[in-house]
Amino acid sequence: MQEKQQDPAVRQFDAIVVGAGFGGVYAVYKFRQMGMSVRVLEAGDGVGGTWYHNRYPGARCDIESLDYSFSFSNELQQEWNWSERYASQPEILAYINHVVDRFDLAKDIQLNTRVTGATFNEESNRWLITTEQGETFSAKYAVMATGVLSVHQVPNMKGLETFEKQWFHTGDWPKEGVDVSGKRVGVIGTGSSATQLIPIVAQDAKHLYVFQRTPNYTMPAQNHPMKPDVEKEWKATYPERRKFARQSGFGHNQVSNHQSGKEVSDEERRAELERRWDLGGLYMMRAFKDILTDPEVNHEAAEFVRDKIRSIVKDPETAEALCPPGELYIGTKRLCSGTQYYETFNRDNVSLVNVRQNAIDRITPKGVLLQDGTEYDLDMIIFATGFDAMTGAMNRINPVGRNGRRLKDEWAAGPRTYLGMTVNGFPNMFIIAGPGSPSVFSNMVTSIEQHVEWVTDCAKYMEAHNIATIEASVEAQDTWTEHVTEAANRTLYAHSKDTWFYGSNTPGKPVVFMPYVGGVGNYYQRILKVAEDGYDGYTLNPATQSSNKVA
Repeated sequence: MQEKQQDPAVRQFDAIVVGAGFGGVYAVYKFRQMGMSVRVLEAGDGVGGTWYHNRYPGARCDIESLDYSFSFSNELQQEWNWSERYASQPEILAYINHVVDRFDLAKDIQLNTRVTGATFNEESNRWLITTEQGETFSAKYAVMATGVLSVHQVPNMKGLETFEKQWFHTGDWPKEGVDVSGKRVGVIGTGSSATQLIPIVAQDAKHLYVFQRTPNYTMPAQNHPMKPDVEKEWKATYPERRKFARQSGFGHNQVSNHQSGKEVSDEERRAELERRWDLGGLYMMRAFKDILTDPEVNHEAAEFVRDKIRSIVKDPETAEALCPPGELYIGTKRLCSGTQYYETFNRDNVSLVNVRQNAIDRITPKGVLLQDGTEYDLDMIIFATGFDAMTGAMNRINPVGRNGRRLKDEWAAGPRTYLGMTVNGFPNMFIIAGPGSPSVFSNMVTSIEQHVEWVTDCAKYMEAHNIATIEASVEAQDTWTEHVTEAANRTLYAHSKDTWFYGSNTPGKPVVFMPYVGGVGNYYQRILKVAEDGYDGYTLNPATQSSNKVA
């Protein structure tokens, strides 16, 4: 892959892609396939995006490996063999590197290059992209494949700078790993990363203290080595499975029950919940069609999980502390998937610290001090405190569009997009899996493929029709943003706003529901219809002599 070059001249491309995760890798493949010049700019020193940075012990996908993979090449999906039902971080990273090598994409990917700015030039109708190293790139199309969970957050805890030992964040884990053997370790946070990390750390730590503010619902992953007959069957039916995934509610092949929870008997309902627990992972959220809309159906599923926790965790007080509160509907916070998570709290060297009852006062040179004066001496602190989700990476770049409009200002009251891909005032800028799209409520690889293909088809259309710019109208953007909010308000998500889906985990961030819950299939049909109708909701400006300038 090409390393950064200290060239003061503006370098010209048809498209600049920011980020080399799944979205960036597929984008470079598609633009190159169209015969367009493209350069991917990646801040890290390797491809993979979230799977490059999240190297913490136990990190793995919660979508099954055979689903969480590219579909654009049948040869690729036939030749690659997954070792487990749910792939681990190292295996996913190896996969995306294989894709880069197999399709010779490395020559168009520039590593160790952090994008610091993007400005639309209204005279040339091109984007100027600047980097931390002082390079400038010019492109007609700016594709922001920056990732929705890529800006990790360390909480602003008083005294952290005084801590005398090591501390880490799961979202920025050292490549060389971290040795916890024989150490007193504190993990702050109990979300998706923590529930995967905690059982692994507990095996080697002298003592593990888990500082929990809000307990989450954690499903058993039920992971296992890949079964040859399952893999063979999938590979034989991939065309049908990929088509099904794109038309499904969540972009994958997990079986959904289209019955209402109230249509069946108590015994049938209980049996279905038991079956979903045994299937593992995220299958619980497909138990009934109304599990995220009917409070009573949701409550029964939530109580089912709480009963499981009570049956697994031996100490009654610890078990109750691990049970999510009754007012937290299951699935309205990111559902967690782990292995032996609740069982870990039966270990003698693991302690749950309930910081909702007794909050953290500050970090001390020796460890963590609670408000009641209790201090925990620690050799290491691990923050599993999540991300500035959905908008964090885009706000960090803060693109400048027409008339000097800055994205952070446009999104000051919450992100506003058309179809989750485009923003009024920012012509020819496309966001992959952005706010207002299914994104985190889907198999991300499915959504990424849908977006990249839509964007590159749009670019192909523009080149064929001599179009200089495409820009979402204010009306289309307002209507879509209202639709995203209305879709969320028809669900139980509207009652649980203390979640990163709303941005409430980030201080100062507006509390606005960001993903689209209307379903991957419905969304896919909508974006295809927009394109078929000549890009309905967009203003397309024809190229003129001045707009063909490069600068």
